[in-house]
Amino acid sequence: MRRSDGIALVFLAALAVASPLRAERPVLAPVPAVDATPGRELETAVFAGGCYWGVEAVFSHVKGVHLAVSGFAGGPRGRKVDYEQVSQGDTGFAESVRVTYDPRRVSYGTLLRIFFSVIADPTTLNYQGPDHGTQYRSALFPLNAEQDRAARAYLAQLGQSSLWPGRIVTRVERFTGFQDADRAHQDFLRKNPRHPYIQRWDMPKLDALKAMFPMLYSDRPSA
Repeated sequence: MRRSDGIALVFLAALAVASPLRAERPVLAPVPAVDATPGRELETAVFAGGCYWGVEAVFSHVKGVHLAVSGFAGGPRGRKVDYEQVSQGDTGFAESVRVTYDPRRVSYGTLLRIFFSVIADPTTLNYQGPDHGTQYRSALFPLNAEQDRAARAYLAQLGQSSLWPGRIVTRVERFTGFQDADRAHQDFLRKNPRHPYIQRWDMPKLDALKAMFPMLYSDRPSA
């Protein structure tokens, strides 16, 4: 689904008014039993969890996050893509967000917990909310051995938690690079808070972050 399509936006606006349904149901994921040991003063992590607008918005409001950037990951190394190409669903890339954070204030494991609590349903294969296709899959892209260890352990922990009725399908994928999306897709929620898609699918995620993790929520988004 290309969120830029005018017809789709009209449909979403009507649906938002007609239906009380909003984003995926928030689920308080467990505290990670295994976390990543940081190796730098600032660390970077990459997550794919459906439309990057909401993923970026949530992470940008987490204390300790310095920067959240929308873009693309998961496709062939060295291939250049843009939003229109990735939206076709056949490039191998997923809409993703690169998060730069201070591990002294928020750990990789805590970011994983937030991700699965309020951003992504780990049981929906190749879709999140209204968006379907491999470009909207949920995936973790570890950037080092510590993140890889923590990510795999946490997915196993979620599988044993019985918090979701379905099996966990989120995958740990090899990191082949990250490409920034164009400027129009950066800070989209902050710039377009009344957008129908944002109102229906992403504002509830931000509200859930504030309600479920009040000590980690920042009123002011990161850069």
